Amino acid sequence: MAEPVRVRRLSEQEGQTLQRIVRRGNTSTVRFRRAMMLLASAGGNSVPVIARLVQADQGTVRGVNHGFNQIGLACLDPRWAGGRPRQLSPDDENFVVQTAKTRPRKLDQPFTRWSIRKLAAYLRKVQGRGIRIGREALRCLLARRGITFQRTKTWKESTDPERDVKLDRIEHVLARFPNRVFAFDEFGPLGIRPTGGSCWAGRGRPHRVPATYHRTHGVTYFHGCYAVGDDTLWGVNRRHKGAAQSLAAVKSIRAARPDGAPIYVILDNLSAHKGSKIRRWARKNKVELCFTPTNASWANPIEAHFGPLRQFTLANSHHPNHTVQTRELHRYLRWRNTNTRHPDVLAAQRRARARIRSEKGIRWGGRPLTTAA
Repeated sequence: MAEPVRVRRLSEQEGQTLQRIVRRGNTSTVRFRRAMMLLASAGGNSVPVIARLVQADQGTVRGVNHGFNQIGLACLDPRWAGGRPRQLSPDDENFVVQTAKTRPRKLDQPFTRWSIRKLAAYLRKVQGRGIRIGREALRCLLARRGITFQRTKTWKESTDPERDVKLDRIEHVLARFPNRVFAFDEFGPLGIRPTGGSCWAGRGRPHRVPATYHRTHGVTYFHGCYAVGDDTLWGVNRRHKGAAQSLAAVKSIRAARPDGAPIYVILDNLSAHKGSKIRRWARKNKVELCFTPTNASWANPIEAHFGPLRQFTLANSHHPNHTVQTRELHRYLRWRNTNTRHPDVLAAQRRARARIRSEKGIRWGGRPLTTAA
């Protein structure tokens, strides 16, 4: 009959080390269980008893005992095998990533985007490659290489020949005279219709707003003015947006700084903003109109503040008429101007800035970022 498998006699240092591991229990689970096996075996317990104690297979207990007898406490740290050999070489992985980033149309495939299933099927049929990879392994590979499924975005490149000059002027006044810089733009059209949004509700019982088909109230436009230095937003709703309404808004900005010192108003290239009447009035009243470049509305600081306006006053709303809508909008503006650093307002502004910048990598109020060499 074969002798039972037991560990050799422990030295004083080995016994103290194993006791410390078992008592503290703040090490890895593998080291903890193996230390328990060795202490139990040194205490005279048989292999079946130890296996029931640590909920392990008897072969595992015998293997740990044999390992301790051969290499000592080094057996507490298992020598894991390398696992299954890699089926894809680094070159194959690079090919998979490059294929995923290539439009299927360029590879003579009859669709505009890849799905995981279509990409895996295409990789198996590539001549000279024949890469066989499962859908989950393919998904993990793309995630590991930083390739994610994203929504396609659009952008417009500014064709303004004075683009850099205008951006330089806007940057200059924002940096040198922030307390005398204002921004103006229209927000709208604002119709009277139920608008979906987000709110807390019971699971499976979302809040619903009715659908409308006949909209007889017309639309309005919010003419917004933003004081950069004071971080204050104000404005008024009007039925039309034209030269007269724009001039009235600029006059309200001038009234906000009645000391007669020069002020700077950033606004876009809408024709209603560039009429001769508003230009003459601006020169006479020391108001410099700083126009953003064509297709570069992101350079106007007020654009980021229209995002919270849309989120907190229009989304999830059902206003009966324009009077109520205007009243609620002004209520929000009063709250916003007394809570300019509220986390919800700041988060909504960040989302609006990210939406405006799109994927062009344009910093807020500046020029396209230069990639590091």
